[in-house]
Amino acid sequence: MRQAAQVVFATVWWLTFGLVCMVMFLGATACFVLTVPFDRRRVVQHLYSCFWAQIMFYLNPFWRLRITGRAKLPWRGKAVLVSNHESLGDILVLFGLYRPYKWVSKAAVFRSPFLGWNMHYNGYVPLRRGDKASIIEMSQRCHAWLAKDMPILMFPEGTRSPDAEVKAFKDGAFRLAIEANCPVYPIVLTGTADTLPKHGLRVKIAAKCHVQVMDPVDPSQFQGDVAAFRDHVRALIIAEKARMLAAALEPGPS
Repeated sequence: MRQAAQVVFATVWWLTFGLVCMVMFLGATACFVLTVPFDRRRVVQHLYSCFWAQIMFYLNPFWRLRITGRAKLPWRGKAVLVSNHESLGDILVLFGLYRPYKWVSKAAVFRSPFLGWNMHYNGYVPLRRGDKASIIEMSQRCHAWLAKDMPILMFPEGTRSPDAEVKAFKDGAFRLAIEANCPVYPIVLTGTADTLPKHGLRVKIAAKCHVQVMDPVDPSQFQGDVAAFRDHVRALIIAEKARMLAAALEPGPS
């Protein structure tokens, strides 16, 4: 019975998701046409996308979201944002930051109806994993956005973790920050594995998600050592995630 209820719930959620996407894409198209002539950084388009994603998240009334440290993020300026990656739900909650940035995402997503088309509107950056030419183009596009004082957001694990544990980080985000001489903002996610877990189209009914923005890390202290920079930021995220999970287990005031 419980499994059947979850299947029905997931089916209704995905159908509603698709219908809402069709409607919101019309607004995204209007937003693009009206703002692209004067909003070269496409900030308005991104903020509309944030609103769209939050509607998607709250389609499930049993999901909860808490965001702390948002004020640390710049509205304008060179910065690389990096986050652990637990599920598709990560994307929905990170849009809840309501701060300008450009996603780096796998190229296949850009071909999806409505969502992928809106990613093109936003000028997000596609990447084909393992394709050297695509990696070079991704780096060039990221540098171009950073030169316009637009932050970049990346998942340094490169893919979703199947068990919510923080996996090994790739070098790209940290090499980018060193080359651009800009800070990295570690972002820690918990609870998102309980939304849209990896593999299949499962939708979990209840989730308590938390997004924590940490203090920026200056790349200059690592003197160009990408591996040391990468491992330092990963250790910060792992430690902060452990602290957040422990705090969530503590009993509240009686």
